[in-house]
Amino acid sequence: MLHYAVVFFVIALVAALFGFGGIAAGAVGIAKILFFVFIILAAASFLFGSMKGR
Repeated sequence: MLHYAVVFFVIALVAALFGFGGIAAGAVGIAKILFFVFIILAAASFLFGSMKGR
């Protein structure tokens, strides 16, 4: 999932470079959502993984 967030961020950078502001803003929004979902899932995985080991 982090890979997809980075891909959308790169798409946003390229779109902004060529002057497509609306597409860049949309790609950044998607990248932010994917990044935060990744952080939440990673934290939950670490938390439940450490609880399972006990």
